Amino acid sequence: MDEKIKQLRESLAEIMDLSFTAALLSWDQQTYMPPAGAEARGNQLALLGRLVHERATSPELGKLLDELKAIAASLDPDSDDARLVKVTTRGYEKAVRVPTKHVMEMAQATTLGQQAWMEARSKSDFSIFRPHLEKIITLVQEYASYFPNVECPYDALMDDFEPNMKTTDVKAIFDGLRPKQVELIKAIAGKPQVDDSFLHQPFDEQKQWDFGKEVITRFGYDWNRGRQDKAPHPFTTEFGINDVRITTRVAPNFLNTMLFGTMHECGHALYGLGVAPELERTGLEGGASLAVHESQSRMWENLVGRSFPFWQYFYPRLQETFPQLAGIPLEKFYKGINKVQPSLIRVEADEATYNLHIMLRLEMEIAMLEGKVAVKDLPDLWNSKMQDYLGVTPPGDDKGVLQDIHWSGGSIGYFSTYALGNLISVQLWEKINQDIPDLVEQIRQGKFEALLGWLHEKIHRHGAKFEPQELVQKVTGSKIDPAPYLRYLTKKYSEIYNI
Repeated sequence: MDEKIKQLRESLAEIMDLSFTAALLSWDQQTYMPPAGAEARGNQLALLGRLVHERATSPELGKLLDELKAIAASLDPDSDDARLVKVTTRGYEKAVRVPTKHVMEMAQATTLGQQAWMEARSKSDFSIFRPHLEKIITLVQEYASYFPNVECPYDALMDDFEPNMKTTDVKAIFDGLRPKQVELIKAIAGKPQVDDSFLHQPFDEQKQWDFGKEVITRFGYDWNRGRQDKAPHPFTTEFGINDVRITTRVAPNFLNTMLFGTMHECGHALYGLGVAPELERTGLEGGASLAVHESQSRMWENLVGRSFPFWQYFYPRLQETFPQLAGIPLEKFYKGINKVQPSLIRVEADEATYNLHIMLRLEMEIAMLEGKVAVKDLPDLWNSKMQDYLGVTPPGDDKGVLQDIHWSGGSIGYFSTYALGNLISVQLWEKINQDIPDLVEQIRQGKFEALLGWLHEKIHRHGAKFEPQELVQKVTGSKIDPAPYLRYLTKKYSEIYNI
């Protein structure tokens, strides 16, 4: 290995160790930290944020990256070292634009903001969270101002989650999706509704938990390298390729919440656990982007977990666990878990309406960033847009503007990746079925080794080496394309609703 590449890896290893330490403190904050610990935790995360930022923007690192350009140019452009230099240089050039003071202020504001969000959500009272969100939005606007050469301020935010994706690109994709999804939803609305009442009854919480663990163990989640805990809003976090943890939540009277939330987070975790060991502690151990990450979670949650073959294997076991389902035929259960009905909660939305939740949030985020809507007006605006988009109005802030954790963490620019992940998941799924012709039969038998192996080989092992559009094109032959997703939705729901 070239001596300068070795130097780079050593520098990045320390930066990643500090970043993972901060991630561990954030994980604890959302799982076990007592509420009164928020201020101290904010100070701790601010300090770690400063140390990471100072190292990631040091003149020494910049000089080393300049020296490595010629070396990287002589390497295979897809090699680990060439990609390491390219990705690190990109990150460095962005990070040096942002003052360390801003990084520290954001860490403190979001730590206090997340604690306030949890209290506000539990009390369904936006006023508790409002001053914190106002501070966070001001800091986010300030962050965007450090990138004056972008087409629009929102591009600067989106780029952190979806490298080189433009707001105009996402809007164009959404503009093509929206009318077709609305058309499908209207067609479904004209048909007799499926019955899912059997999903809304008491289900023992520990049995739900245990069944969820059984499912993701079968998927391939390695409990020697991960764990599962409860959190107000489910998430997955990584402290290295051998410590990838998931969280979930349990609803005592609705089976879907824990069941599909657990599968979803497992999909994220399988990505993190599948990264090639040689990328550990380099900054390349993360995913290509949040949309690619979301493609993995939505694949396991929906394309696998909500499929009929999956339940041909697992439904008898579920009926054993919950005898109240004994009289519910498999076909009725399958239709019930795939019921299409405009709903309040994004993470529990059906596949046909889910993207509308994302489009609503994208519009609101852009309006906030551009100063066209004040934070104080968000609850009313949210309710109005929910009525316009989905025909439902939240009864309270907890099921409306406070349902997502993202804004409290400063993750403005994140939401569009969820919808993009849906599109990528089906693009990959079509390719997987070509490469594994008997995949459906394997799922019917509860076998997921070949599927996970394909994902490890084509997606997971590369970590963050490739940009999202680049990776999708390498694997499927085309960039992100909504057509496969629309074909999938139309076929699935035409069969369920006899359209």
